[in-house]
Amino acid sequence: MNITVYTQDNCPPCQYIKNYFREHQILFTEKNIRNSQYRSEMMEMEAFSTPLIMIDDEILHAIDMDRIEALVHV
Repeated sequence: MNITVYTQDNCPPCQYIKNYFREHQILFTEKNIRNSQYRSEMMEMEAFSTPLIMIDDEILHAIDMDRIEALVHV
């Protein structure tokens, strides 16, 4: 399973989902959009707010805990 979370500084929902993954010992890659490359990647996916969560090939534009748990099998 490959999980990427696009985040930004001072984003409570970003912190929430990162804490969730850490508490459940789920590995993920964080891409903070202060890095212009990551910001461009996110915009190419037509996402304009964080967190943007990618679990394998599925893109979640918002925190949908039911869907996330189904995808990561928690």
